[in-house]
Amino acid sequence: MSTVISDPEPVRELIARTAVAVRRWAPGAVVEGIEPLTGGTSSLTYVAALSGTPAGHERVVLKVTPPGLAPVRNRDVLRQARIMAALADRPGVRVPKVLFHDEGAPPGVPPFVAMELVPGECVEPVLVPRGTVPAGQVRARALDAARMLAALHRVDPLRTAAGTEPVVSLSDEIDRWTRAFTTVPDDLRTGCERVAERLHATVPPAMQPVFTHGDYRLGNTLCETDAVNAVIDWEIWALGDPRVDVTWLTFFTDEARHPASVSPEPTGMPGNAELLDAYQEARGDPLRDLPWFEALTKYKESAATALLIKRARRSGHVKDMHRRMLPALPVLLDEALDLLG
Repeated sequence: MSTVISDPEPVRELIARTAVAVRRWAPGAVVEGIEPLTGGTSSLTYVAALSGTPAGHERVVLKVTPPGLAPVRNRDVLRQARIMAALADRPGVRVPKVLFHDEGAPPGVPPFVAMELVPGECVEPVLVPRGTVPAGQVRARALDAARMLAALHRVDPLRTAAGTEPVVSLSDEIDRWTRAFTTVPDDLRTGCERVAERLHATVPPAMQPVFTHGDYRLGNTLCETDAVNAVIDWEIWALGDPRVDVTWLTFFTDEARHPASVSPEPTGMPGNAELLDAYQEARGDPLRDLPWFEALTKYKESAATALLIKRARRSGHVKDMHRRMLPALPVLLDEALDLLG
């Protein structure tokens, strides 16, 4: 199998390490080849072709911490594996099955995790041309995702091996994105201090901590036809307030007017109220103080986008999405203030 990559040495090294690790899971298994699937700043993703494995696992996904970087925060692939292992076979929750891993010797030898290759497409409806996914399928997938989010939040963390994580309070959540703002140029952070102060001054009572995904939306799922096959990209999962996930999901509806949307035309996404109803019906608990969490979502989106624009400027690869989002940053912060009263 040919591998298209500028420097083949990391792949050769990964093949050798995978050959050892896979035999601990399936004795006699052989690595036929590895090729890149996607890449990013938080981790690298490959597909490995295997033989001598259990049926259905002839191709697996390898998620690898970038070489030379400490496997911390969103680069900690072993931590991501722990939450997926904890959620395996939980009613209503579908995640890729973790198969084997190698702890490496970071930062020189990066850790990696091997997961099943789940079929499906990964599409965020508001961020792609209309018609990429039929409107009826968008609607069905979104409602399925809302119900799956409720199932995720029903999992009792204390009954899992991942439940020992520290709880991220709502003040912690505000501070996380405030720290992000401190790393960007002044033109990307105008007005953020006022929003942070107001968020801290109006923090609502917290709900019982649950496993939160942190970036829960259709763009972080694998879907086929009308259903979600798996929730992926667990880089920033945490134990925290479920409403952080809920309002992030509803921020990607048509009526939310996401500033990175490529078109004002409808996508087929259900409205905010319908998604909330689907979630609350599946979970059985009403949600209160949602305007505050919508404000937090806009603050988080502004900070996260400011980071993306900063990195794009540094690399010289500023895209149309970054140009669309730039004037929206202060608008998001103003909308957050309006929500906070």
